[in-house]
Amino acid sequence: MSEARVLIVDDDLALLQALPEALRLRMDGVTVDTAESGAAALDRITAVDYDAIVTDIKMPGMDGLELLAEIRTQRPDTPTLMITGHGEHDLVVQALRSGAYDFIPKPIDRDYFVASLRRAIQTQELSRRVKEQQLALERHLNELEAIVEERTRDLRETNQVIESPLRLLMGPNGQMEKIVQQIKQVADSPLTVLVEGETGTGKELVARAIHHLSARRNKPFIAVDCGAIPDTLIESELFGYEKGAFTGAHQRKEGQFQLADGGSLFLDEIANLPLPTQAKLLRALQERQVQPLGSKRLVRVSVRIIAASNVPLAREVRAGRFRQDVYFRLNEFGITLPPLRERDDILHLANEFLPEAGLELGRPCRKISEAAAQVLLRYQWPGNVRELRNVIRRAILLASDVIEPEHLSVLPVDPAPATALRGDPAPVDASLKEIAEAAAADAEQQAIRRVLEITKGNKSEAARLLRTDYKTLHVKMKQYGIDAGPFRELSAS
Repeated sequence: MSEARVLIVDDDLALLQALPEALRLRMDGVTVDTAESGAAALDRITAVDYDAIVTDIKMPGMDGLELLAEIRTQRPDTPTLMITGHGEHDLVVQALRSGAYDFIPKPIDRDYFVASLRRAIQTQELSRRVKEQQLALERHLNELEAIVEERTRDLRETNQVIESPLRLLMGPNGQMEKIVQQIKQVADSPLTVLVEGETGTGKELVARAIHHLSARRNKPFIAVDCGAIPDTLIESELFGYEKGAFTGAHQRKEGQFQLADGGSLFLDEIANLPLPTQAKLLRALQERQVQPLGSKRLVRVSVRIIAASNVPLAREVRAGRFRQDVYFRLNEFGITLPPLRERDDILHLANEFLPEAGLELGRPCRKISEAAAQVLLRYQWPGNVRELRNVIRRAILLASDVIEPEHLSVLPVDPAPATALRGDPAPVDASLKEIAEAAAADAEQQAIRRVLEITKGNKSEAARLLRTDYKTLHVKMKQYGIDAGPFRELSAS
């Protein structure tokens, strides 16, 4: 109770002298200030944070209820006791509802008054202690947050090294070392990069590694599969459009160039880009500006372009299907990925995929047996790294602790079905289900190739004839390693 400070407000001067004297006699260490009106009390309250305030409810000018409202605004935590006269029950109820701590009826019982005021001061003291503890806790939490943020930043930097896309490109025998060195050399340069290689060899992985090692790493990485977007939509997808630019354009939409601003734009399957769109791409590459469909304004963009193709673009240029000037603009720095069958890190990659897939599927698998490893090494991998990853994921679902050859039954010991002669008998140990699946896959491939031949490589028209959507056809073509390019070549020859 030491060093408590109290303010008493009353227009009755006799009471204003008697009450402080009573408090001094009954409460040690209490400082009492007085005010003769509500206005005078406000001046004191503005300057001093009192432990408790006592005020008469009826005063000329600003009465006690008005003063209570100001106290609740300026000093909401300060307990306020109201002195009330006989028969002022309604005012008492109103005061308590407005936040008064207690009321003291006249004539004042000094013992009750002192006891109530003592409780009020103790309440205020406890409230202040709680606030101080809260502030101390908040400071401690802020310090902990700063420590956690620093540790998280360090951990993130460590994880960035561990999770770097380069991890899956760096084999134990150094065959991919040249590719990794090329990535490191070009990453922080402004050069446009062209990555070539068969489907599934990791072209997007290379693009992400380049972005990851560049100064743009904290900006967006946007990947666009040019082969999965119909020719009629590719321009609006890349460059965006204004509201009303064409039927169905109900609102303005930013293109992938704008979304990738400041970062990297990965144009996969660039050979599928229609010639008119290639011309617009060339302008975007040269001027660093794009023009949304339906707009007269040019939008400046700062984008690092990384393009990829599963067919040699130089061959597409010679066949007249790809603009030479665009090819030269894209091929400022070229990286060619070897197919998985020519690499010596198949088992290294398989073992990298093992814990990754085990974590994803919730089925930890310890290792790949020697016999299963031989199956992986004998297979030709037409789907390359992507196919290897999927095979490992499937095997983990079947295996309990160690991947054995039976968990790789999806892989034929003989040449892949795509290269086998049509009409070859199925293996004698194949199940009816496996025979049916192989037959269905063979029928699908034949149908797709036949329709592509009819449509001269036009995938949109092929999807229509096959009564499927464009995306499904695109996925099937990737699955079976079918490229539309040779069918366009046949029509051109």
